Amino acid sequence: MTKANEKRVLEWLSDAHAMESEAETMLKGQASRLEHYPRLRQRIEQHVEETQGQARLLEARIKALGGSTSTVKDVMGSATAAMHAAGNSMMSDEVVKGSGLSYAFEHLEIATYRAIIAAARKVGDQETEAVCQEILAQEEAMAEWLAANLDETVLTYLDRDETEGQTAKR
Repeated sequence: MTKANEKRVLEWLSDAHAMESEAETMLKGQASRLEHYPRLRQRIEQHVEETQGQARLLEARIKALGGSTSTVKDVMGSATAAMHAAGNSMMSDEVVKGSGLSYAFEHLEIATYRAIIAAARKVGDQETEAVCQEILAQEEAMAEWLAANLDETVLTYLDRDETEGQTAKR
């Protein structure tokens, strides 16, 4: 166990906090535009609450380890998410592409937490490992939900898209 490894865990926790800030912005934007997909909107709104809780858990660990969250990283992550949301909102199949992007982002989060868990285990930081295991379970559950419900989202989109007078994109 080295101080360099401990610093790396703290750095990755800060990166994860910024990632959750980005995720919150992205999810809120997506949920706010969903008009015709109530199950998807409800699950996204639930995950927004989970994401906010995850950010609080990460911030607590960062502070316990003597660090602080990076406002710059958080703001940059939120700005990036806002730009992606704006771009996605212009797509005629926004709900389908948004579901795919959300699924991919969940897997980025899953990989991030697995890496932090491995590093925390190496440095003997059981508290960080436990927090990240809790968050990992939520991210895996969201990814599984998105995968299990993608067909329904796509089929609803296609039905709405071919029905005169109905909007499908959201």
